[in-house]
Amino acid sequence: MTNLEQYDRIFLQNFPVKKEDLPGLKYRGLKEWDSVGHMDLVGLIEETFGINLSTLDVLEFSTYEKGKTILAKYGVEI
Repeated sequence: MTNLEQYDRIFLQNFPVKKEDLPGLKYRGLKEWDSVGHMDLVGLIEETFGINLSTLDVLEFSTYEKGKTILAKYGVEI
């Protein structure tokens, strides 16, 4: 499974969206992507990719697209 497939799967398992809804998805854009949903998402991303995001990166992880940019900082190419 590619990094993109894994990344998408995390979102699809955590939020009631379809794959075509992922582009443009943003924090608080869904009731499920609240602060608790955000921490669950971050935890799964860290576990899946074997990284630890900084506090600043957790706070800046505000959209599906921004998450890809942040992961690239940790050597995870999506």
